[in-house]
Amino acid sequence: MEILNKKRGFLSGNDGVVRGALESGIGCAFSYPGTPATEIGEVFAEVAKETGIYFEWSVNEKIALEAAAGAAFSGVKSIVSVKHYGLNVALDSLLPLAYLSCPLVVVVTDDPGCFSSIQTEQDSRWFSKLGKIPILEPSNSQEAKEMTKEAFKIAWQYKIPVILRMSTRVCYSRSLVDFGLIIKPAKGKFKKFEFKLGAARTVELHKNILEKISEIGKLSESSKLNFIEKSEGMTGIITSGVTYEYVKEVLEKLNLKLPILKIGLCYPFPEKLVKSFLKNVCQAIVIEELDPFIEEEIRKIDSIKIHGKDVFSETGEIKPEQVLEGIAKILGITLPKPPQIEVEKRLSFLCPGCPHRSTLYAVKKVLGRKIFSGDIGCSMLGIFSPLEMQDFVVSMGASVGIGHGISKTTGEKPVIFIGDSAFFHAGMPALLNLVYNKADALVIIVDNRWTAMTGHQPNPNTGINAMQEEAKSVDIAEIAKALKADFVKSSNVYSFDQLCNDIKEAYAVKGVSVLVANGECRLVVVRNAARKGIMLPKFEIVKQDSKLEELKNFGCPAIQKEDGKWFIDKDICWGCTVCKQIVPSCIEISK
Repeated sequence: MEILNKKRGFLSGNDGVVRGALESGIGCAFSYPGTPATEIGEVFAEVAKETGIYFEWSVNEKIALEAAAGAAFSGVKSIVSVKHYGLNVALDSLLPLAYLSCPLVVVVTDDPGCFSSIQTEQDSRWFSKLGKIPILEPSNSQEAKEMTKEAFKIAWQYKIPVILRMSTRVCYSRSLVDFGLIIKPAKGKFKKFEFKLGAARTVELHKNILEKISEIGKLSESSKLNFIEKSEGMTGIITSGVTYEYVKEVLEKLNLKLPILKIGLCYPFPEKLVKSFLKNVCQAIVIEELDPFIEEEIRKIDSIKIHGKDVFSETGEIKPEQVLEGIAKILGITLPKPPQIEVEKRLSFLCPGCPHRSTLYAVKKVLGRKIFSGDIGCSMLGIFSPLEMQDFVVSMGASVGIGHGISKTTGEKPVIFIGDSAFFHAGMPALLNLVYNKADALVIIVDNRWTAMTGHQPNPNTGINAMQEEAKSVDIAEIAKALKADFVKSSNVYSFDQLCNDIKEAYAVKGVSVLVANGECRLVVVRNAARKGIMLPKFEIVKQDSKLEELKNFGCPAIQKEDGKWFIDKDICWGCTVCKQIVPSCIEISK
């Protein structure tokens, strides 16, 4: 792999994090798949055995963080990588770990613009203030590598967790990165440390962490991560993260030379450095994603005229053209009118042959319009037309908890959808809560055997682990039985009539019904078939009649209508056979 080259490589920001961790001598890395952080884990999984480190896809982010903390307490450098929602999940343990002097690096990837996120557009920098945890923010792949190394230095020098905050553009942008030496990981040995229970001890630890932050604050004033690019201009620009790269591009395009303060170590805030920068300018422009995190700190320390969120939006990612327009507006520069480009929009959709399509369509066919409680994963794409089978999506496992609350307060029986990975992540205790509190709900666990939406990472259901070693495959139906659900059954989603019967039977049971809808992700099936030289069946429509209109509700992208006639695009048909079962008189196997 390029990441293991000796001198340099063309890396993404995510790759840079991995390389920086390897150059820091890490022994363990932990993660749960969540884009835009997923590729950090993917690369660790690929290089783990060759570099002598341990990597795992944990069942959720909280457990990933705790495992990393255990390694750190044992004297082994460890790192955990999560997306912004994942940090929310892990927060329960992250804040106490700061009190307990745990030297840990936590990579969090924010997603301004919600390119791979649908619940919230959050700015994770605020967790640094909440937990009194230092936070670093790289702008490019080289900085991602260097700041990862710096994060480990700070973590181990001050015995404190350190957050490395990335954003989508930094995660995926590529550039040349100069390498240092990869350091062989150390062996772990747990050394007992003083641990006392009690309010007085917690208050004492709180004071201790404040003292650490004060010391690290002195470091931030002179850190190479915070620097000034001097110029004669009287308008100064203060920026961090990927917007620094945009500022450099824009100033070159406008042929402007303005002083820039780049802040890479955002918390503790380099107050003295900012003050010295502001002394030499008449006004400041603060450009950052998403919230006015830096801007608010500047307003506390100086009354200078500041432009920030009055010009640049707090929602969506900041793009280079927005930086151009914002700086031009503030400086009174007239720009030529940009050309209007219209890009055709399309909704997301389930893949051809997706097992979830069969399940969602069968539920709609059998039960009609019910309360549909949705969860994170591929099945949430069923919210779109023509299926329209998710009334809401909140977070992993929330479909079960929210469905329970709806059932208890309305008397209606909801249909709750949750994926296999989400079930292991947060669904098991939620299902136990349904059983314990005598709920009346149908829980359909859409089991495609992989954590598919983020790129087919294995989970406890798959039979292999992150390092491609054989692992125990956990039977979801057996878990549901152990949790004492009133009805448990597994169903093959590609046997459509039987699936419909199973849904009808499960919904009729009073109490907690669990139907495990089994069907391996079709993309994996197609790939494996191609590797083995197996030809999957293809289908075609041989007769046009009114029954074919039902295929419109099924919503397979391979089935299309043109000039009033239905046809199947054989180039994207993946041979799942469900369409033939729905309209058997009109579809047959192609010769």
